[in-house]
Amino acid sequence: MTGGSVGHNRTVKTVVVAVLGGLLTLSGIALLVLPGPGFVLVAAGLAVLATRFTWAKKPLDYAQDKAVAGVEEVGRSPWRAAGAVLAALALVAVGALVLAGVELPFTNAFTAVVLVISGLFLAGTVVFARHEEHVQVARAHRPAGTPGTGGAYRAATRPED
Repeated sequence: MTGGSVGHNRTVKTVVVAVLGGLLTLSGIALLVLPGPGFVLVAAGLAVLATRFTWAKKPLDYAQDKAVAGVEEVGRSPWRAAGAVLAALALVAVGALVLAGVELPFTNAFTAVVLVISGLFLAGTVVFARHEEHVQVARAHRPAGTPGTGGAYRAATRPED
């Protein structure tokens, strides 16, 4: 292989990453206002772009930080978790209605499948967030000094002879 073809392959990979990442990001932005997993696609597009473009790392880090903060907030607040579960159930219900043949404006079979997947994803995120919150609370209430409990463990000192 010659040196020119290596540069050509690198350029082709960069173009493919730019096109794929750009399409994912733009689709995600559109789905922020349309039914669908917009934020997930924006993050996926930025992750693809960050493999070749250093400028994409900063917004990707920001998006990851916001996603983690959102999941933690849902985990801490039973009211937010309940609201998110209700929203997830609504997404699944609307998607199921469309798949069952009910005609709703601005929907088709693809939109219905995306709604169902989005609802299931949201419900899974809520379950994960609440589970993590319970694990954190349990760790905080474990007595220190007990081996295997995650608390601060100090080895017992031997009395001096």
